[in-house]
Amino acid sequence: MSKLKFAFTEETVVTREEFSLEKAKNALKNEVIAVIGYGVQGPAQALNLKDNGFNVIIGQRENSASWDKAVADGWVPKKDLFSIEEACQKASFISYLLSDAAQMQLWSTVREYLSPGKTLCFSHGFSVTYSDKTGVVPPAGIDVILVAPKGSGRSVRTLFKEGKGINSSYAVHQDASKRAEEKALAYGIGVGSGYLFQTNFKHEVYSDLCGERGVLMGALAGIIAAQYEVLRENGHSPSEAFNETVEELTQSLVPLISENGMDWMFKNCSTTAQRGALDWMPRFKKATLPVFNSLYKSVATGEEARIVISANSKTDYKESLDKELEKLHNEEIWQVGQTVRKLRPK
Repeated sequence: MSKLKFAFTEETVVTREEFSLEKAKNALKNEVIAVIGYGVQGPAQALNLKDNGFNVIIGQRENSASWDKAVADGWVPKKDLFSIEEACQKASFISYLLSDAAQMQLWSTVREYLSPGKTLCFSHGFSVTYSDKTGVVPPAGIDVILVAPKGSGRSVRTLFKEGKGINSSYAVHQDASKRAEEKALAYGIGVGSGYLFQTNFKHEVYSDLCGERGVLMGALAGIIAAQYEVLRENGHSPSEAFNETVEELTQSLVPLISENGMDWMFKNCSTTAQRGALDWMPRFKKATLPVFNSLYKSVATGEEARIVISANSKTDYKESLDKELEKLHNEEIWQVGQTVRKLRPK
């Protein structure tokens, strides 16, 4: 465990060199880890744990698409694939990876199996942080931890198979055994984290909800749509508008920014691009800062959680959501993208 300076702030970071895979396996050698849910994060975390030699089983609703997916991935019914109830009963370490909505629905079931001495692990702080709305209140006498990979389940699995890994945050909510932090770090290394940084449940979910609605998805999609629309309205062709708005961003700039940073990018572009970016960056920040402040307030007050829970509770939500996603899919910009991607050099 190291104290590293991130710019001017010192933070706790744990790397694979400090907490080896062998140390992780030893820390959890007596644990039966049940991954509950096989949707987004479940497959990646479970398969990575299995490949790393941990004793892991799956808990999933029988006769569901996710159950069939688990079977296709090599999990065997009654051997390491069970109903949610049976998996929770067999497990000493329960990784609760159902969606936030499903966690609420299944909580009374899972709660029955949380006997003293067990460990309950989350990859999202939503249910615990907004317990007044979700009803998810872990009992005393158990360890409650969080390990949150900073990427999609697909990225967690792909980077693991490439021998790399993805960074994760970790937190301890309850430490009944006095070993909760060790268990969190061991689990984090087990699922393939490159390194882990310390947080708490509230900060994890606040940053996550802001990120999803902001830079990672909502804001990015909105800014992309706005620029594409302006170019199209001013006579630019679909291919030109898409290439200038999306293709150059994703195929050229983002990989370079990831590798070297935005400051490097500013230094290594044309003088025309430098001047324009430096002049317009403050204007975009000024325009969006109030929106981000409003977003954070909505997250912190629980309003975003209320909206999510309310939407998911509607009987026709899935059908309504499918219509919204289909509308996005059919927008010109993303239809253009399908053609552009086919033209990428192999």
